[in-house]
Amino acid sequence: MAEPDESRSAERRPGSRSAGRRRSGADAAGEAGEPVDVRVDLPPPPPPRMPDDEVAVAIDDVAVDPGDLSGSAGTVSIELRDPAITPGGRGRNASPYGALLAADASRLRRERVTTDTGAHVAIVTDAATELVPAGGPESADALTADRLIDATRTMRPAPQGGFNRFLYDATFHLVNLGDSAKVRAHRAMTERIQRRFEGGTRFVPVLTRKGGVGKTTVTTLLGMALADARDDRIIAIDANPDRGTLAERVDRQTRETVRDVVARAASITGYTEFSEFVSRDETRLDILASDTDPNLAEAFDADDYAVVAHLAARYYSLVLTDCGTGIVHSVMRATLERADAIVVVSGGSVDEARLASETLTWLEANGYDELVRNAVVAINLATQGTHLVKVDEIEAHFQSRVREIVRIPYDPQLAAGSVVHWRDLRPVTQHAARELAALVVEGLPADRGH
Repeated sequence: MAEPDESRSAERRPGSRSAGRRRSGADAAGEAGEPVDVRVDLPPPPPPRMPDDEVAVAIDDVAVDPGDLSGSAGTVSIELRDPAITPGGRGRNASPYGALLAADASRLRRERVTTDTGAHVAIVTDAATELVPAGGPESADALTADRLIDATRTMRPAPQGGFNRFLYDATFHLVNLGDSAKVRAHRAMTERIQRRFEGGTRFVPVLTRKGGVGKTTVTTLLGMALADARDDRIIAIDANPDRGTLAERVDRQTRETVRDVVARAASITGYTEFSEFVSRDETRLDILASDTDPNLAEAFDADDYAVVAHLAARYYSLVLTDCGTGIVHSVMRATLERADAIVVVSGGSVDEARLASETLTWLEANGYDELVRNAVVAINLATQGTHLVKVDEIEAHFQSRVREIVRIPYDPQLAAGSVVHWRDLRPVTQHAARELAALVVEGLPADRGH
């Protein structure tokens, strides 16, 4: 029995090399009816694996730089140095950490920046970038619109005009088509009228050789349209030596005239003193009346106009001059010397159109060719005989000589020859006056040096 014991001992030793020998020993033992000892070689067990839900939060082995926490009680920046936990990085835990940070990258991404006010932490979110001070108080520059305004809460303004406004109200502000085409056109024309100037006051005479064609009416409409749309000062001066009626087109607030301005010019040191001589209407148009005494009307000459124009240039951006019918009068020449643009008024009859054209011819013959080419002709359709003539032919004639033509339609308020209230004019009349104002402004030099 000693031999089987030795065989089993040999099989237990590690490094046994003879399989046949082991098998023969086992067979011998089996035959003898004794227990069999069999050894099986198995691979080593795998290392323990952490569950995925625990891997997502287990960052104890990740190097993290907490930044400088001294003197800061607010938000600080954290710089992630390990590429294993950066979005798209590679490393031992790249997949779980990269996915976690990539999901939150657009919601919270922080980096330290330096501005002219010191170190700040830039918190970059989907909406904006916020600067948080790293160690000191914020300056006023930190209160930017991007930081303070919630873009998700901004709304388009309520539309104006007809159906668009009705639909907006009917849908409880859910459908906003914007302003109507009419409102947009009105706003665009207002912007044209509001064009800014540099380099001093602009002078615009309104003139013609014939009386009774509506020159004073056109001056009133032009001045009101300008004053209603612009935010600077507009004045209309009645320089008619034959006693004009411009001041009668507004609610008169003073009896002072151009003659009083000339007599007391030395005492006028500011707009407050000058405003005592003018009347102002609802559109903020100031009007300076002409002499009311017919015996003194001829005394208002070129030198007097120069004094009034000099004072007006101190306090007004635009000066309109309602000229008289005496085109060869000295006041007319003083007016044209300062003119930046002119408005020539024509009626709708054959005679009135011919005299307006002769006015242009006189201007060209006296060296005012440039003013003629840049002129605007206003055709007043409220005069007698308008319905008998071809207004299109009158326009075609003036188009060959001037820059623009505007038709002034008939309006009962204008035909009355009394006080004109801008808000009571017909919409078509207001539109024509605004169009005239826009064309006049576009013809004025934006800069005095050009």
